[in-house]
Amino acid sequence: MTEQNWALARKQQNLILRARILQQVRAFFIGRGLLEIETPQRIPANAPELHIDAVESGEWVLQTSPELALKRLLAAGYPDLFQLCRVWRAGERGLRHLPEFTLLEWYRRDTDYTTLMADCEALLAQLVPSGQLAWQGATIDLTPPWPRLSLAEAFRRHASCSVNAALAAGRFDEVLALEVEPKLGSGPLFLVDYPAPLAALARLKPGNPALAERCELYLGGLELANGFSELTDPIEQRARFSADEAARRAAGKPSRPLPEPYLEELPKLPACAGIALGIDRLVMLLTGVPDIAEVVAFTPDRL
Repeated sequence: MTEQNWALARKQQNLILRARILQQVRAFFIGRGLLEIETPQRIPANAPELHIDAVESGEWVLQTSPELALKRLLAAGYPDLFQLCRVWRAGERGLRHLPEFTLLEWYRRDTDYTTLMADCEALLAQLVPSGQLAWQGATIDLTPPWPRLSLAEAFRRHASCSVNAALAAGRFDEVLALEVEPKLGSGPLFLVDYPAPLAALARLKPGNPALAERCELYLGGLELANGFSELTDPIEQRARFSADEAARRAAGKPSRPLPEPYLEELPKLPACAGIALGIDRLVMLLTGVPDIAEVVAFTPDRL
């Protein structure tokens, strides 16, 4: 007689809580008038990023984010949108990482990244009505507004070099991960205003083009969300994509085509802001579980 899979059985309560959290997330956005949408998960091209590798699926790839498709819908006249979906990133596995995970993304028209930060505060207020989050033996106060700290100031306080020096030396990710992030505390905290070379798909700040309107949310020591005031200039976006793809090739990574339909429709994209939030990490925080494997039914090694 086959014995019960106790490694799977012990997750049941966490997965019940996960289901309830997803229901609350949907209710939050629907209650604020956002339209839930589904987009394809197998696509010709993602936005090129040096440090994120897509999983190949025939001649196409699995999405690393639904971002491009969602913004094409905004460009076609759709209202504010949100999506809960699976995404894939090759080679990511650890206590906080999975190669396949669940992402929440939402986009708002006629606004900027400050609205996204307020959305995050309101979402956590709905998920944690007491305003007190128990995490790893500590109690985190979620009372808004949450602190905003510029990336440059975070490096000044916590790193052995400035953010610009780290970028020039090719050590930004190393210094951020090893020196800055461990000293950010349990949060919640938004890192904001990234140097222009780290803008990705964010617009540059009006009046200060050395900085981009980008924010990242840290909570319980976890990087939880990454958001932008979106870049709507197709010429600048093409130049960034081309530079990123060239950097990928120089690093020996496989070449992928640029997302041409997105670039063609970008001139129609209204002023907007969008953010991606990792659902699995959110569930970790709300259940008090330090290992991401304990909040998903199966990890790749268990299939």
